[in-house]
Amino acid sequence: MKSAEIDALVKGEHGAPHSFLGMHTRDNQTIVRAFIPNATNVTCINTKTKKKHPLVASKTPGFFELTIKSAGFDYKLKAEGDTVWEIYDPYSFAPVITEYDVYLFKNGTHYSIFDKLGANVMTINGIEGVLFGVWAPNAKRVSVVGEFNNWDGRTHTMSNIYSSGIFEIFIPGLKQYDMYKFEIKTQNNDILLKSDPYAKFSELRPGKASFVYDIGGYDWGDNEYMESRNYPMNGPMSIYEVHLGSWKRGMETAPGREGEKRFLSYTEFADDLIPYVKEMGYTHIELMPIKEHPLDLSWGYQVTGYYSVTSRFGNPHEFMWFVDKCHQEGIGVILDWVPAHFPKDDNGLAYFDGTALYEHDDMRKGEHLEWGTKVFNYGRKEVANFLIANAIYWIEKFHIDGLRIDAVSSMLYLDYNRNEGQWVPNKYGGRENEDAIEFIKHMNSVLLGRSPHLLLIAEESTSWPQVSHPVEWGGLGFNLKWNMGWMNDFLSYIAKDPIHRSHHHNNLTFAMMYAHTENFILVLSHDEVVHGKGSLIGRMPGDLWQKFANLRVSFGFMFGHPGKKLLFMGSEFGQFIEWNQGESLDWHLLEYPHHQGMQDFVKELNRVYKENPPLWNNDFSPKGFSWISVDDASHSILAFARFGERERDLVIVVCNFTPVTYEDYLVGVPITGTYHEILNSDDIRFGGSGVVNFGELISIPQQAFGYENSVRMRIPPLGAVFLRIF
Repeated sequence: MKSAEIDALVKGEHGAPHSFLGMHTRDNQTIVRAFIPNATNVTCINTKTKKKHPLVASKTPGFFELTIKSAGFDYKLKAEGDTVWEIYDPYSFAPVITEYDVYLFKNGTHYSIFDKLGANVMTINGIEGVLFGVWAPNAKRVSVVGEFNNWDGRTHTMSNIYSSGIFEIFIPGLKQYDMYKFEIKTQNNDILLKSDPYAKFSELRPGKASFVYDIGGYDWGDNEYMESRNYPMNGPMSIYEVHLGSWKRGMETAPGREGEKRFLSYTEFADDLIPYVKEMGYTHIELMPIKEHPLDLSWGYQVTGYYSVTSRFGNPHEFMWFVDKCHQEGIGVILDWVPAHFPKDDNGLAYFDGTALYEHDDMRKGEHLEWGTKVFNYGRKEVANFLIANAIYWIEKFHIDGLRIDAVSSMLYLDYNRNEGQWVPNKYGGRENEDAIEFIKHMNSVLLGRSPHLLLIAEESTSWPQVSHPVEWGGLGFNLKWNMGWMNDFLSYIAKDPIHRSHHHNNLTFAMMYAHTENFILVLSHDEVVHGKGSLIGRMPGDLWQKFANLRVSFGFMFGHPGKKLLFMGSEFGQFIEWNQGESLDWHLLEYPHHQGMQDFVKELNRVYKENPPLWNNDFSPKGFSWISVDDASHSILAFARFGERERDLVIVVCNFTPVTYEDYLVGVPITGTYHEILNSDDIRFGGSGVVNFGELISIPQQAFGYENSVRMRIPPLGAVFLRIF
């Protein structure tokens, strides 16, 4: 038996080295075994008595054994080869991962599994080191390799604890920033080098190693914010969507690289981005994916390190600093999260242990042909646990306020972007992905159960019912959904020459037919300014003045319309060039009046939006909205009322989508009284023509649009006007 076990160690096929290596005591006899391939001599040292016991070298190079009559004792190993070194024997430590941990993980409910799997710095029996754990149930053998063992997979072979498929080893003496990978021997005897799925920090591309990193110990300064954080569904929400790598670049000062463009760091973003967002009046920053990813061109949507904040901009504690500073300034942080697919990179999750572990083996279920990526197997509880715990990790360890879940539609439908023969129906013969649906409901229930204030935002582009309704009501359990229908209809409308807009008036009004079926966010996101679509300002018709006027009235209509708001970076000052992830935004454009006026308008729009509750506190209730003028297609004018909670809490929004001025336009009002203009997109200070309403607008008993009372007002060309009753 001993010979067979030694042979298995040498071949790298021993699945339970802790049962053979290390110290084993029976009947007052102690056996110490060590397999140290580069050693010529090994000595066991009693750490209490300092007594030394030389181990005997076997015929197998690197294998040593000692048998003595003694009770067990604490010890170190002194190894001699090209050098001399002392170590605490990794095989002298009992398992840390418990049978209960295994039970929860296999049941899909170990929500802190990241504290056991991956690389976790800890102290055991007074000895500092790192606990490594990895799930690879179909592997013959798993080892931790790194510079500390010359990347030799024979040295730190992990044990398959409780025959669970979870491999574990505690390696004393390792520390922060030590580099490692998992070496996996498959059933076909292939050797795979894999990044740690649970790594807390990862090497910057093109490197593929993981780093030991202890994410604990950060001293948060956002206690006041966290304690006062409320569920914001009935509050203002104006989100600034940001791609960190291209919001702004710095200039390199390193010798030989002076003048090159470089990424800013998380701490630099804290000093630069946060003040800008606060000055502009946004309530939240939404970050496009910042988990580790190898390909810049993927914008972060092809994730290899789900638990690793990307090293492009700094380390995890520096990102915590960024979030902390956002919160101290009253700004929420939303992360773009990608549970719908993962890339095929050889160091990643794909065929992790030589089999389809995180994905389906059948490519009709397991691949997104359009994206060239793998699909998670949501029906495998350990995979679902990996993802749910990952969401919890970002929310609880990094104080994240919300997750925008990417590509939900691709999760819900088995035939998503697949032709006949490229997908497999569910057990009922349908196209719904029952496993994904159950996963989504489970995840959302768990997340909101732990953090009721959390924002869970679905990017879902179909008419799937009740996406943003609670699970107990039959919904998917998200609390917000991107309104892709409104976005597509509106962008189609606004790109048309004003002379033709009267024939497409329903593009403006149709969204209100379903506005209260979901809790919607109105979005003008990154997807609308790439892939040849051009920038928002670039698709506006007319001359330069009309382009900016069209963009201002667009934003005015958007902020008046029911639903929370999201704008992608650069749109707020009218960047003309289509977004390029490899370049900084064109901040120099703010030297020109049109762009500065555009930015000033968005800043003022955010202020007016936040300071007027009717514009947000009944977003998801029919009582918060009423059409005033819905069918004036011939003039391309819309007017509607937004109602707050109090009796006379009212804002009226009037939008004119033609370049025609109306000096004496009659607008019906639901409440009699005195109105004041609180915002006009045609104000000269924003680059407009100055058709504004001065002073009081007092309602008169004259019918208009079905209302008994009305106000006479000026309506600017290509303008949006906000009136508030006082």
